[in-house]
Amino acid sequence: MTAVTASATAYGRPFWERMWRSAGLQSAGLFVIAYFVCGSLPQMGASPETLVSVYAQGRTGIFVGAAVGGLAVLNLAWFAAAISAALADAGQDGWGAAVTAAGASVAAMLLLLMTIAAAVVHTRGEGALASGLNDLIWSGLVVSSFPRAMLIMATSFGFWRAGLISNALFAVAVAVVVFVLAGGTTWSDAGVWSPGGIVSATISPVICLVWLAAASAVLLGRVPSASSGW
Repeated sequence: MTAVTASATAYGRPFWERMWRSAGLQSAGLFVIAYFVCGSLPQMGASPETLVSVYAQGRTGIFVGAAVGGLAVLNLAWFAAAISAALADAGQDGWGAAVTAAGASVAAMLLLLMTIAAAVVHTRGEGALASGLNDLIWSGLVVSSFPRAMLIMATSFGFWRAGLISNALFAVAVAVVVFVLAGGTTWSDAGVWSPGGIVSATISPVICLVWLAAASAVLLGRVPSASSGW
């Protein structure tokens, strides 16, 4: 009985609340690991030789990267739930609901893109289907800018209205939202404003990872919730 009570105390509400609130940090770290394990995918319109080289020779890395990426998405979903709960506690239920919807949309899109990448591996990068699916991944990354921006916006507005961040941090968050939204317009055939260019493929994702870490830090620095729902 004593052992059971001690275990229940150790893994009670404070433990799970901290786990959920730190899930943004965990998600960001897992996304970084997944990227380095998987490596860069071929650009849109890549040659057949490049497709075969990446998807046939790098199949193990892509499969492992997809698994790690799946864990990153799982933590992202937990983090969105933690934000929603914190905003509800602060009386910002509307923004919390928006966070839930945006988090689900981002998670679904990322899982779909990882599924497509894993499917292309089974084609070994050969044929028109592989080329089309590879282009679809990059197009999906561009379109994912919109739910990502919504997640950042809903969280930032909710935090600001709840008094969890300063006006200066809120202004930075708004700038981040605008930049991520701009990533949804990167449809040039080549260059920095193309789907595989530095804006869409590098800068925007890195900014989102930094935001995940920052938002997690905000939640971890907040007074523990009085709710028993954790």
